[in-house]
Amino acid sequence: MSHDIEAIQEKIREESAFVERLVDEVGRVIVGQRYMVERLMVGLLADGHVLMEGVPGLAKTLTVRTLAQAIDTGFQRIQFTPDLLPADLIGTLIFDPRQREFQTRKGPIFSNIILADEINRSPAKVQSALLEAMQERTVTIGDETFPLDDPFLVLATQNPIEQEGTYPLPEAQVDRFMLKLSVGYPDKDEELEIMRRMAVGSAPETRPVVTPEEILRARGAVDLIYMDHQVERYIVELVFASRAPAEHGLEDLADLIAYGASPRASICLARTARAHAFLRHRGYVTPEDVRSVALDVLRHRVLITYEAEAEEVTSEDVVNRILDSVEVP
Repeated sequence: MSHDIEAIQEKIREESAFVERLVDEVGRVIVGQRYMVERLMVGLLADGHVLMEGVPGLAKTLTVRTLAQAIDTGFQRIQFTPDLLPADLIGTLIFDPRQREFQTRKGPIFSNIILADEINRSPAKVQSALLEAMQERTVTIGDETFPLDDPFLVLATQNPIEQEGTYPLPEAQVDRFMLKLSVGYPDKDEELEIMRRMAVGSAPETRPVVTPEEILRARGAVDLIYMDHQVERYIVELVFASRAPAEHGLEDLADLIAYGASPRASICLARTARAHAFLRHRGYVTPEDVRSVALDVLRHRVLITYEAEAEEVTSEDVVNRILDSVEVP
């Protein structure tokens, strides 16, 4: 077993050599926001979509565009609005009078990295059209189904402040996002550097430093990362504590949790923990890897009650209580 782990460790060390190169290139444009950049890379390596929530002006769009340019892959930004139609997203059939037949015109969803800007501003029909692409990695136009390119990643943003005229995402769609990030403000030193860079001239041009083939190889290496059965059990205990808090010594949370995390949460925790270990050039997962990504995996999957809202308790508070209470192996 130790020989196998050493072989995995060597492979991970080779395949993860591009990580610092990619982070440094993104850092030439993006000041700070290390948490957001790392979590986007976790989503990319774990093959999962990411929902980013934060006030305007925190470089969410710029970060996604910069990441796509550094990977030298396809990128499309779709601004979601109330009058957006599914055809504007996935494409439609256009009649060609010369050929006397309908031709398929593909929409912007046919790319590698999709930025769904202010996703909660589009109506349910558009959100459901995006749902097939996110889950099935296919798009149906007319009676024909098209596979999407690989890698394919939806990075969506939403504004937590302004809710007037928005269409809140249904729980089924929110659950399709592997991670939900809460993007915060930079600190004073970072803000000073942002002001110096951006107040004069434009942002530096991003150079491609990683290929899509390297990302796909890295995904294969992530799947090989060793996870001990005790770490697997720890993941299951965290998820079950959100469903039955009283059985885990958290009786006071029983009236605050409406629905606990689904089995998809366990799957996502395992995959993102492996990706987090990959970013640290490790061939094995530690409980700290699980704890590092747990809040981002669980914050949108643990649904709170009206009593919790009345007491101003958030799902993040509940998840943090669970993380503090469940015994770490």
